[in-house]
Amino acid sequence: MSNPLYDTDFYGWVNQQAQLLRSGKFTEADMDNIAEEVEDMGKNLIRMLESRLEILLIHLLKWQYQPSHRGKSWRVTIVEQRLALAKHLRKNPSLKPKVPSAITESYADAIVRASVETGLPKNSFPETCPYRFEEAMDENFWPEF
Repeated sequence: MSNPLYDTDFYGWVNQQAQLLRSGKFTEADMDNIAEEVEDMGKNLIRMLESRLEILLIHLLKWQYQPSHRGKSWRVTIVEQRLALAKHLRKNPSLKPKVPSAITESYADAIVRASVETGLPKNSFPETCPYRFEEAMDENFWPEF
């Protein structure tokens, strides 16, 4: 059964469903949409992992392939993404097995964006990610050309 509030006032629906669940009124709760939203939360966690990896990889590529343009903002972005990724994985340890596929997914987009940002052709960068995850996350790793 569809819940009209779900389509017209999502925030209201969320609060209504939370109240129903907390009071044990499971038969009144919109279980189909609740299940869908819970699944979407998991997908969002993967998207966040991929997004942060993409930004980290873009900046590592720029760092490596345009050494003359290195600056504080690139260093800050790399450090910031490393810290955020570490925290994200600490808070969501079951995402760790998703890291290899997330790197593959993110690296393809990172090449495109690094090409646009550097002006270098896409084929200037390796086809597959040249950095192991542990390496990319290492605070002492700063790739050289």
